[in-house]
Amino acid sequence: MKFLKIFLCLTTCVLCLNANAQWTLENCIDYAIKNNIYIKQMEIAQKAAKTDLNSAQMAFLPNVNGSVGQNWNFGRTQIESNYENRTQSTTSFSVGSSMPIFAGGRLINAVGKAKLDLQMSVFNLQKAKDDISLQVTSLFFEVLFQKELFQIAIEQFKTTKQQVSITEILTRNGKVPNSQLFDIQAQAAKDTLSIVQANNNLKLALLDLAQALELQNFEDFDIVSPFSPAVISSDSEFFTTAGSKSGVEQQISPFGRNDILLQTPQEIYNQSLTTKPEVKSAEIGVKSAEKSLKIAKSYYFPTISLSAGVGTNYFYQYNNLQNSTFKDQINKYLAEYIGLNLSIPIFNRLSVINQEKQAKFKTENQKLVLENTKKQLFKEIQTAYLNAVSANEKQNAAEQAVTAAQEAFRYAKERYENSKSSVFEFSQSQNRLSQAQAEEAQAKYDYLFKIKVLEFYKGQ
Repeated sequence: MKFLKIFLCLTTCVLCLNANAQWTLENCIDYAIKNNIYIKQMEIAQKAAKTDLNSAQMAFLPNVNGSVGQNWNFGRTQIESNYENRTQSTTSFSVGSSMPIFAGGRLINAVGKAKLDLQMSVFNLQKAKDDISLQVTSLFFEVLFQKELFQIAIEQFKTTKQQVSITEILTRNGKVPNSQLFDIQAQAAKDTLSIVQANNNLKLALLDLAQALELQNFEDFDIVSPFSPAVISSDSEFFTTAGSKSGVEQQISPFGRNDILLQTPQEIYNQSLTTKPEVKSAEIGVKSAEKSLKIAKSYYFPTISLSAGVGTNYFYQYNNLQNSTFKDQINKYLAEYIGLNLSIPIFNRLSVINQEKQAKFKTENQKLVLENTKKQLFKEIQTAYLNAVSANEKQNAAEQAVTAAQEAFRYAKERYENSKSSVFEFSQSQNRLSQAQAEEAQAKYDYLFKIKVLEFYKGQ
């Protein structure tokens, strides 16, 4: 049969897929963190913050500068101690140094702000890693869900194929008309199409996950379930699985109410305040803004700096045979100096006042950012908690629906095999069972992911 050939082809494809190297959830998350472009950008931002801190710390050190000058003078020219109408050149050498002594606390606060900005970049990087981890986890569970749907489709085909064999026997014995054989064969073909669609959906889910990991070559990409997924092996022309339920279902069950749901959203929120990087980043942002305000106020104060240096000159007069030698003049005009400089701000076109106002605005805004971050976090936890409770109830209801559908299918199968019902009734019961199993699989992975989200907010 044509559908049987297609199924055998799918069997070969899946067996080849299982032979490939499989990725665990931890592998996926680690790889995504190492290769995600946004995370790489955040790592560069952290390195830049370290460089800014180093620059702020080095501002306390004195600077040293050297200079060499060459001038040519025509007409009234200085020669040693007086002026004459002469043409001469002057060569000067100097080395100077200066260092700040007092700047109104500007340098100290600049170092403090740079340290806070570095801490903030660390938490921002951690937030980016958390986000990509949650995204990868979501896509990973979607692949597991699609794998289970694929397994359900295989199980449905297996059952239908068995009924095809039974119907052929019943038809030969004259117990059922040929129309029922045609109907069950049509159902088998439809089940084959369901396998093809489920296989395509699985490939798309794997593609989405591979793209999130930034994989360049994902033709052989596959994952391994942390719940010991169903064993898919070849048995004649069809797949067999370990037991009546899929291996995934056996390992995940029981999906009881998780202990985290015994806590209230407020308790989870209180724990998240001490662990979530976005909250810590916002808190440090307030402190950094306060340092910026102190830096702006420091410009009201005078600055004191110490300077020192040494310099000398060499004069050369053209058409004068009595020029002193270079060595003599360098030693003769050698001079050292040391100075203490005081700069007092008097009027700077209101720039300092406006800088202070801007710093105050930024501080107030950063406090609002912190408040909004906390409120948003609490809203997210409330929503995640209700979603988890709802998913738990949905999962329990889905399990009951599968139990009922299995019993109904068992009864419909017996009636069909005893020629007391039609293929249509049998197929309807089988489809209802497959639909219930698919909904149960979806409810399981949805519940599992919702629990992982709550654990994520707790910092686990």
